[in-house]
Amino acid sequence: MKNVFIDGETGTTGLQVRERLLNHPHIKIISIDPEKKRDESEKRRLMKAADVTVLCLPDDAAKASVILAKEEDCRILDASSVHRVAEGWSYGLPELDVSQRDKIAKAQFVSNPGCYPTGVILVLKPLIEAGLLPVDGNYAINAISGYSGGGNALIDSYEKEPNAPVYGVYGLNFAHKHLPELEKWSGLSKKPIFIPSVGNFRQGMLTFVPVELSEDVSAQQLHAKLAEVYGKEAFISVNDYNVIADDAAPFLTPHNIDNSNRVELSVFGSADGKSCLLAAKFDNLGKGASGAAVQNLNIMLGFDESLAVEL
Repeated sequence: MKNVFIDGETGTTGLQVRERLLNHPHIKIISIDPEKKRDESEKRRLMKAADVTVLCLPDDAAKASVILAKEEDCRILDASSVHRVAEGWSYGLPELDVSQRDKIAKAQFVSNPGCYPTGVILVLKPLIEAGLLPVDGNYAINAISGYSGGGNALIDSYEKEPNAPVYGVYGLNFAHKHLPELEKWSGLSKKPIFIPSVGNFRQGMLTFVPVELSEDVSAQQLHAKLAEVYGKEAFISVNDYNVIADDAAPFLTPHNIDNSNRVELSVFGSADGKSCLLAAKFDNLGKGASGAAVQNLNIMLGFDESLAVEL
């Protein structure tokens, strides 16, 4: 058995990591006394007792816990946003390329990906690397998440207040904290425009990347490349070209994927061959957060990466 300490296990992500790990055959959760959750000496003790500590904390609190972990020479999986482009950290998206799983397995410090970037990186990176899309393109990315992506405060506003908005766009200062991560790990040479939004549903996420196609590249080629790259991945599937693969058609929705660690990628092309939409559908609390965290834990600890990743 391996010991895992979840620092912040009462938050949205922490609770879901805990729920998954309760079903893990090879992991024991060690917990902090709620009255001591801000006690540095107690945190140090648990970090030293753990094979990996998972940080499910706000950004500033995560920074403070990482300082303790480094002083105690502990392994960390950080679900906050503060280390996703930091030197000395491995990016926790196993499907990023053929070497990423090995990097995660050997790393002392792993940063769990952001929810929105997960979907965008999965569609853009392989197409840019293959030369099918330009590295210096002007990309405008749109996305919608269930309200659970905003943490306990936003969950309460939707579930306890009668006047929560049905749909709301945010990030209107064009400086969302996921932008550095999107740019770096997608392989872009310049910052994209990123416009996220939240809907009146608890879980689920869609990310959209509309692209204009050059004369020598077709939407079918983009689809074929994604199908080739992810053909053997357990948690990523590529739907048939121009097909909405659920009962909601003609609408592409973020639903019917709750509590899973799956990502469904779709490619839609216009009849004139000039425009294309790249879409990713997944659970913002699954592959977008807690499912991905457990997948990374499995890799870090040498287990089958599919163990306990879904509820």
